[in-house]
Amino acid sequence: MGQLFTIFFTIFILLNEHWLLIPLIPFVIYPFAWSGHYFFEKNEPATFNHPIKAKVSDWKMFFDIVRGKIKI
Repeated sequence: MGQLFTIFFTIFILLNEHWLLIPLIPFVIYPFAWSGHYFFEKNEPATFNHPIKAKVSDWKMFFDIVRGKIKI
């Protein structure tokens, strides 16, 4: 769901021409993901050690959910 929020945030920025917010797009979901890792899973997010791999994996999982390969 975080990736969906990122898409909506990006659309909002583009439609309302808030160009200064564009650098924030990759980081929109991280506070939610990090809090989930720390408070529920009790582990360290992969983003700290491998930020690009973590983001690519997030998008891959999102598209797998959209295509029905992963059930939520």
